[in-house]
Amino acid sequence: EVQLQASGGGLVQRGGSLRLSCAVSGLIFEDHAIGWFRQAPGKEREGISCVSSAVLSTFYADSVQGRFTISRDNAKSMVYLQMDSLKPEDTAVYYCAIRRFICLPTMASSQYDYWGQGTLVTVSS
Repeated sequence: EVQLQASGGGLVQRGGSLRLSCAVSGLIFEDHAIGWFRQAPGKEREGISCVSSAVLSTFYADSVQGRFTISRDNAKSMVYLQMDSLKPEDTAVYYCAIRRFICLPTMASSQYDYWGQGTLVTVSS
């Protein structure tokens, strides 16, 4: 059974940092790309970052470029999203998701096969 477990969310002030983690099990981790999505209240789910299976490529949405950093540890089957310079508009439920091999230039939920349960990030002003 494929499982993704996102964690690390919480309440942080504007300008602060958080690191999200996604633990993956039940498949060959090295063969898969991992994406992070977020969904704010009343808004559509947004793809914000992805790292490919061989870490040959990463993707960032314009909204997080320069502030967020995605990384993966294949030995631990973990993916991380370091979030710095957080803004109130970053408040959302954050999800990790998985697909085969590569990140596509435009992230869409339909491209991903398995999802974690989400972790809430709240940025206060």
